[in-house]
Amino acid sequence: MTRYDLALIGFGGVNRALAELIVGRGDALEAELGFALRVVAITDLRAGSLVRTDGEGIDLAPLLAVAPGELDFSPMDGGSADPRNEWVIREVPAEIVAEATFTNPTDGEPALSHVRWAIEAGKHVCTTNKGPVALHCHAMRELARRHGVCFEFEGTVMSGTPVLRTARRMFGGLAVTGFEGVLNGTSNYVLGRLESGLSFADAVAEAQALGYAEADPTADVEGYDVQLKVMGADLTRADVPCTGISALAAEDVRRAAAEGLRWKLVGSAARRPDGTAEARVAPVALPDGHPLAGVTGPVNTVAFHTDLLGTVTVGGPGAGRMETAYALLSDVIGIHEQSMAGTVGTVADAKSLTLQEVRRG
Repeated sequence: MTRYDLALIGFGGVNRALAELIVGRGDALEAELGFALRVVAITDLRAGSLVRTDGEGIDLAPLLAVAPGELDFSPMDGGSADPRNEWVIREVPAEIVAEATFTNPTDGEPALSHVRWAIEAGKHVCTTNKGPVALHCHAMRELARRHGVCFEFEGTVMSGTPVLRTARRMFGGLAVTGFEGVLNGTSNYVLGRLESGLSFADAVAEAQALGYAEADPTADVEGYDVQLKVMGADLTRADVPCTGISALAAEDVRRAAAEGLRWKLVGSAARRPDGTAEARVAPVALPDGHPLAGVTGPVNTVAFHTDLLGTVTVGGPGAGRMETAYALLSDVIGIHEQSMAGTVGTVADAKSLTLQEVRRG
């Protein structure tokens, strides 16, 4: 039986949920998928670092019994108060690094360095962090190709909904000319509550109380989160005009709904005739018949425009710790499939596509 040793970088909601999956469903996953998972290292900004490469690796159950803010690795066997990210990533023997730290939309750090260190050490990487993918995807894919490893990032767009992998595997023979997407569950939830009569401030507060929005919701309501998701190809943030929903008046949203229009924060991109791409993020009042108009709550949906099938819509959960942890698991499954097929590091498998690069036509 194949076993993959994992190093978890960041032990907040997502990697903690991945640990819960391994503890709660590890045996069933092993029987179903044909491989076992063992966590041998964890680093976290608050808790420090923990490394156990012997026996069964790290016993995850006691860690999960401690509240996240109270976890301290320093007194544990193999533990340290220092996260030691670089040392863990480069030196600890693990086949796969699962990177789930905070997103930095400016330069992608420190996640970018985490990804680079892992690839340079000959380790596969799966990440939920949008920074390295949106800002440095080409460079990281090429680096992974040269080192014969995988760079996977399904969870960076629609949480656990496998939109990138679905498009890559199922759109063969199609030319995708563009896409439109509701790609931020927080803003979509807020817009729905504005329709129901809440003020913008109350709708955001409600989203925060339900866990849909962060304490600082700026990246969600101003569109920056979606901007990173639609980037790719040769576009930078400066190339993608971005307008959020904070300037929309609640009265305008309710009036539009009465007229059969639904305001949505839409991230879109299209392929120009010369092969270059253009993209934007902006609120749009969509008619009821539009494939994105009926998307409600913290759900994400992408409508791909194709030459042979017309519009193909993929939707599902766009947020959630367990949903995003599943995205990491799906990346591990993808790594295993490529390893078994002997295609890791080939040109074809280096094309872990961003939304903009699903198919150039």
